[in-house]
Amino acid sequence: MTRQAQSDNCKADPQHFLLPDAAITLWPAWLSASETMLLQTKLTAELNWRQEQIRIYGKTVKIPRRQVWMGEPHCSYQYSGVRFAPEPWHPALQPLAVKISELAGCPFNCVLLNLYANGQDHMGWHADNEPELGETPVIASLSLGATRRFDLKHRTSGHQLQLQLENGSLLTMAGQCQQYWQHRLPKQSRVAAARLNLTFRYIKPPA
Repeated sequence: MTRQAQSDNCKADPQHFLLPDAAITLWPAWLSASETMLLQTKLTAELNWRQEQIRIYGKTVKIPRRQVWMGEPHCSYQYSGVRFAPEPWHPALQPLAVKISELAGCPFNCVLLNLYANGQDHMGWHADNEPELGETPVIASLSLGATRRFDLKHRTSGHQLQLQLENGSLLTMAGQCQQYWQHRLPKQSRVAAARLNLTFRYIKPPA
């Protein structure tokens, strides 16, 4: 079962998707066009973007996007055999994390930034289920720039959800979403513009 969701003209009201084992909420225009343009321009120019290499099926490959991992000093995490240490907060992002934390009702202390140059850059099926994030993490995803399709699928039930993540939209994935669902950003050959995605997370400080 596939469900298509399009953002409408309502800038304030969130869209709620109550799914098996997950709670998905989308704010179609959480940031204005002027706010997104300023933020995307600043972050694209000022951050130390890297095209990381990871191991997939025993092979070392470059990921099809550029990344920055940022947050509190203790917020390191491991993905595909690579340990990532966080860069210090950019001045524009820590206040933004606080605002999103207030909206979502849970803290965020780190963020993964992905820069997709065009529709050829993508991310395959995965879940944000790294042990550092806990069993039921809340992930908040902010989109800047080009509209891209975002797919989710349940691991066992066959349920699917397809969303169009537009410029300035904010998406939260909560509940047991990362345990039972996978998500991806597929290739879209007709997309020529860049998209910058910020996924805010929380990693518990060491005891």
